Amino acid sequence: MTRQQETAQRWTAQAIGGQHGRTVVITGASSGIGFETAKALAARGATVVLAARNPTKTQNAVARINEATPGADVSAIPLDLTSLTSVRRAAEQISSRYPRLDLLINNAGVMMTPQGRTEDGFELQLGTNHLGHFALTGLLLGRLLAGPHSRIVTVSSFAHRQGYIDLDDLHFQQRRYRPTVAYGQSKLANLLFTHELQRRLTEINASAIAVAVEPGVVPTDLPRYASTVNRSIVKLLTAVAGQRSPQIGALSTLRAATDPGVCGGQYYAPGSLGGWRGYPVLIESSTRSHDTDVQRLLWNESQRLTGVTYPFPGLPSQQNS
Repeated sequence: MTRQQETAQRWTAQAIGGQHGRTVVITGASSGIGFETAKALAARGATVVLAARNPTKTQNAVARINEATPGADVSAIPLDLTSLTSVRRAAEQISSRYPRLDLLINNAGVMMTPQGRTEDGFELQLGTNHLGHFALTGLLLGRLLAGPHSRIVTVSSFAHRQGYIDLDDLHFQQRRYRPTVAYGQSKLANLLFTHELQRRLTEINASAIAVAVEPGVVPTDLPRYASTVNRSIVKLLTAVAGQRSPQIGALSTLRAATDPGVCGGQYYAPGSLGGWRGYPVLIESSTRSHDTDVQRLLWNESQRLTGVTYPFPGLPSQQNS
């Protein structure tokens, strides 16, 4: 393939069609990849809800999008994924405003944090990156199923390939806590969740689909809670082999959210340097992410921990479903 042919096949933001009539909720959209995703969708006519923790920062993001696209339909709702109370409150506000949702982008996350706990006692990275989004998706699923061809896009990471789910010690109460191990577990959980959600959507013949993405190594403030050493490593990797900007990093999410050719259960990632940089292409997630037994077990445990049971019509709602 010539360089000209390769360039012609690159998926860029110019490929995004009109988004008028679509209502979109994006978590962690006040900065970084989430903000760039929101900005691009709003510019193409979508109604965009920025769900993020810092009200001032989120309102500033709304103002920046309105400045870039005058008349954009964009608003903010407070959401702290480390608190199930906040997740439920945000879901109630979203549901009261919008009878139908077309797109939920589970984008927010933390990376390689010191050992900590969420408000509900979950390991901080698993609680934020997986359990908070699991609860939010379940609480909004009725709105997502109300419209045709809705999508749930969850942002994972190449770190999921080193991830391992320890169902007997998800919260590092027995094993030694290591930030990179906990991060890998949380990002593998994102893939296991996506595949199991897609299986259940297929079983009820829903037109909604679940898709996962990884953005590559991107210059954002995601590693802000990491140790000085880990922050330095991420900064070096980003400078040497990472994406050039959050705008490029957002392309995997935007493709999964808008490309008419996307199918449920797929995984999109940058196509160069092992997923570290480049334009989004369809790839396979790790072998461990396709373990159907672990998918079901994690799903059941996530329901138990969050108290959120998904309202799948025609499927048993018990936790051992």
